[in-house]
This record gives sequence, C-alpha cells and structure tokens, in this order.
Amino acid sequence: MSIEEEVKRLQWQSRRGMWELDLMLVPFVRDCYRDLDETDRKRYEKLLECEDQDLFVWLMQRDLPEESEYRLILQKIIAYAEHGDLSNFKSL
Repeated sequence: MSIEEEVKRLQWQSRRGMWELDLMLVPFVRDCYRDLDETDRKRYEKLLECEDQDLFVWLMQRDLPEESEYRLILQKIIAYAEHGDLSNFKSL
C-alpha cells in the first residue's frame, strides 16, 4: 500500500463522529502522518483502536494513558492541534 493510500485509509478511520476528536485527528493524519517515523506510524494506528471516550480524555489533557507507547504520539497530536506544525515539537 502506498503512503497516500495509507493516509486516505487513516483519515477515514480518524473520523470518529465526535467533533473534538475529528478536529484533532483528521488534520494530524492528513498533514503529519507522512513525516512520522515507522514507530510513530504504528503508534498512531494502534491509538485508533482505543475507545473514543479514552481518546477524548487524553486529547483534552484531562488524564494520561497508562500505556506509555501512546503518550508520545498523543503529545504530537496535541502539539500539532495547538501550533499547526511539529517543527518545534519537544517531547515532555
């Protein structure tokens, strides 16, 4: 599967039906997924398997996931939503 096909598939999967999630996930996958390394791409795909309510709590920064593998990709999604790019992204 080409990267463009992968992005299109993930854009569809990122549409969760919850407006707040859609506003963060869809632009991130559309604009940033191509530039992620393979590890972060896998993290993003695994993140999409989570329940919407969990994603909402994490993306609204009300709680952190127990699984540390999700934390970095969530930080990137949040940073992109807040700043519109990842050029100055620094992991916490």
